[in-house]
Amino acid sequence: MSYMKKKFLKINDLLVKRFGVPQRNKKRPDPVDLLVATILSQNTNDRNSYKAFQNLKTKYGSWEKIADLHLTKLKNTIKIAGLGEQKSRTIKGFLTELIKSKGKISLDHLKKLKDEEILNELIQNPGIGIKTAACLLLFSLNRNVCPVDTHVHRTLNRIGVIQAASPEKTFYQIFSNIPEGAAHSIHTNLIRLGREICRPSKPLCNVCPLRKICLYPYKNNSSSVPSGENNFLLLDNIF
Repeated sequence: MSYMKKKFLKINDLLVKRFGVPQRNKKRPDPVDLLVATILSQNTNDRNSYKAFQNLKTKYGSWEKIADLHLTKLKNTIKIAGLGEQKSRTIKGFLTELIKSKGKISLDHLKKLKDEEILNELIQNPGIGIKTAACLLLFSLNRNVCPVDTHVHRTLNRIGVIQAASPEKTFYQIFSNIPEGAAHSIHTNLIRLGREICRPSKPLCNVCPLRKICLYPYKNNSSSVPSGENNFLLLDNIF
């Protein structure tokens, strides 16, 4: 076992002791649902992106109808998630490309592909990056892949697991080093850690479960207690 995998096993153990094993739905979301929900989640909070996702599903009912929408209507339907112009173009472009290339709006063909093949196929779509593709792998296809958002990127670099200049570079450094079956727990609990404790400024190092193994040289000795108010995670709750 590699040094990084051993490090992740220790991190996962400590985070589970603090936050518990993250709960997830027994039924995995449809890949198209998951991909659109992930696009909507970019640069906003989970509750607003969830409302935008529900607006689409409730108002139009099928991705085929949404693919036919004028961009203005699509943008107005998802406006609560922010970046309406950008997200509407990405969603419509992705859906129409599926119809063009597959004859239907489905990603079921991905289930037979390897992780690397899925990542490479999805990121060919304008507006769909490596984090969005990785989320589909983890949350819909149940692959052992850990998506890297700003929280995961920040915490892993502070702890000293890796040194990378961007979330994408962090992702590729850890891609093959996640212990089998641990990706969902590590991903979800690192987000909680980043939201509640290992914050961008004034991290609550005194109450951090990873303090003893963390290599961050600028530890903050504040004794504040994390609020734990932002625990809703969209991609485990899109049904």
